[in-house]
Amino acid sequence: QVHLVESGGGLVQAGASLRLSCVDSGRAFEINVMGWLRQAPGKEREFVAGISWDGTYTHYADSVKGRFTISRDNAKNTVYLQMNSLKPEDTAVYYCAAKAYGYEDHEGYVDWGQGTQVTVSS
Repeated sequence: QVHLVESGGGLVQAGASLRLSCVDSGRAFEINVMGWLRQAPGKEREFVAGISWDGTYTHYADSVKGRFTISRDNAKNTVYLQMNSLKPEDTAVYYCAAKAYGYEDHEGYVDWGQGTQVTVSS
């Protein structure tokens, strides 16, 4: 049963902003590392950002550093990805994911949402 549900994707022009949300209906959200990963057409899935269980620590892929911000609200079981200054190369399906530990580790996510499409036109 899928318990991570993403929303907020869409079609925008280069330079625009979007905020993705992911609601976790599971029981362990507040103790899990949460992350956002993405997969562009014809490419492997890649890490975008990770956040520690309490939101204190975050980690980003070099390609999004300074433009994207991951955050979480444990009271709402929700993790966010604020995406600014979007580029056409950010076009991908964005997935929310969870794991027990290792916010800096790009691997190891065990629970996944179904993804939300982000398309950035030039």
